[in-house]
Amino acid sequence: MPLSYISLGSNIDGPIAQVRRAIDHLRNYGEVIAVSSLYRTQPWGTQKEQPDFINCVVLLDTHYSPQELLLRLKAAERELGRVPSERWGPRSIDFDMLTYDNETIDDPDFVLPHPRMRERAFVLVPLAEIDASYEEMRDALSPNELATVVAVEAG
Repeated sequence: MPLSYISLGSNIDGPIAQVRRAIDHLRNYGEVIAVSSLYRTQPWGTQKEQPDFINCVVLLDTHYSPQELLLRLKAAERELGRVPSERWGPRSIDFDMLTYDNETIDDPDFVLPHPRMRERAFVLVPLAEIDASYEEMRDALSPNELATVVAVEAG
């Protein structure tokens, strides 16, 4: 079955518990093969005045197509309590599909691999932890960017 790396994040409503619950919820969509450590990360983007995030990356073996998996992840966000808000604002849970096997998708609403994953330490640090092939990407980030990611719980 296809493998997909999925980034999870939360910064409100008990972020560590939210991320753990989200990991468990992913089992509805396939087999969870690997889970990174949980990391405390600083907000990214334009909304920096908010609580720090808890992030991790999960490797999921799924039978869903990338489009079906994306729809299920967005539905899972709602089921797990995410309320629509401003982009990059506080959220109870966020799922981002980073990769899906070696597929490339370039649609207006769906791009794989995730177009900004190379810029984000909160993605690349946990991703490289469970897949060494991403270490070079992680190591290309600036020391300042890498310093925004701190392990809080082993995977």
